[in-house]
Amino acid sequence: MAVAGVIAEYNPFHKGHAWQLTQLRRVLGADTTVVACMSGNFVQRGSFAIMNAHARAEAALHGGVDLVLELPTPWATAGAERFAQGGAAVLAATGVVTHLAFGCECAALAPLRQAAESLGDPAYPAGLRRFLGQGMTFAAARQAAVHMLAGDAADCLSQPNNLLAVEYLRALKSQGSPIIPLALPRVGAAHDSETASPYPSASAIRRMLLEGDGWQNVLPQPTSAIVSREIQAGRAPVQMETCQRALLFQLRRMSEIDFLPYDGGNEGLYRRFYAAVHAGHTLDGILALAKTKRYPLSRLRRMLLQSCLGVPQAAQGETPPYLRVLAANERGRALLGQMRKTAALPVITKPGHIRRLSKEAQRVFDQEARCGDLYALAYPDLGQAVPERGYTVSPVML
Repeated sequence: MAVAGVIAEYNPFHKGHAWQLTQLRRVLGADTTVVACMSGNFVQRGSFAIMNAHARAEAALHGGVDLVLELPTPWATAGAERFAQGGAAVLAATGVVTHLAFGCECAALAPLRQAAESLGDPAYPAGLRRFLGQGMTFAAARQAAVHMLAGDAADCLSQPNNLLAVEYLRALKSQGSPIIPLALPRVGAAHDSETASPYPSASAIRRMLLEGDGWQNVLPQPTSAIVSREIQAGRAPVQMETCQRALLFQLRRMSEIDFLPYDGGNEGLYRRFYAAVHAGHTLDGILALAKTKRYPLSRLRRMLLQSCLGVPQAAQGETPPYLRVLAANERGRALLGQMRKTAALPVITKPGHIRRLSKEAQRVFDQEARCGDLYALAYPDLGQAVPERGYTVSPVML
């Protein structure tokens, strides 16, 4: 029986992802078990998740996933390369996942593989530097450098889900993983699109939730019920701006050199970011001041979030040191039984399991729990921001 994994971009609010799960089981078989490695309370776009990790994981079960594992913050809030290396490593460490399924615009492995190979070609760095030197943005320079090596296959790098797919392929190869990649067509509105669609983007749904209107008509009924429950409890919708003054306080107390660990490219961006922090008076204002043709908004959002949390992105080659279960249904619990024999990392299903972790794994978990405490401060009802929940909350079991 196939066990398919989907990495952290899986979104229980996105009808297109539910459609992809249907397609996945059509390809691999109706009895395919699906494992999702999902971002926790902070997401790759450089923001607070609209709803907390356990509630989103519960919605994922209703959407067709059987087992949800957490991708810790150092990987979940990183650029595509580190994001992919963390997610692929989590799925491989289960010892049971046979396929890695992902939605992408081109829905074909051949050009993605060619692009992935080119990014690892010894000639690629020189080409990238050449085009950056001509004043191109990083994205355009990367595509141009790959085009020199792979021709039209480089065209796939112009679309965001293709980019992630390429990084998944690179991660599987670098980790020597036996997991088989499976490319599925992406349907629905374009990434970050705000336009109406039968499959609206996650950004459009997020806007509806924040505005308090329209989301009831686009979410599946079980997910809608969970969202309603969280809203009534005062735990949703969550947005970064709720904590704006506290985050600005944290940023302004940092010296210029304090921003260096969050630079990512060691290009001196931390100096520009420090200047923006001391010239802007809102989070959006800081991002606008720091943005240039070379530094896209997505990278700056991640840098801002990482700086506020005090959590740099994971280092090259670094992978999560444990498998934390957020939610499981009956089929997922059966898979957990198998993982007791196959998992290469400790599996956390109860708060008590935290005490058995290695010192390094304990450090990462402690950091994740602290980030969870900070996330809760953005709940609409501050009375719900109970600290230390990372050490006490159990997985959702359906």
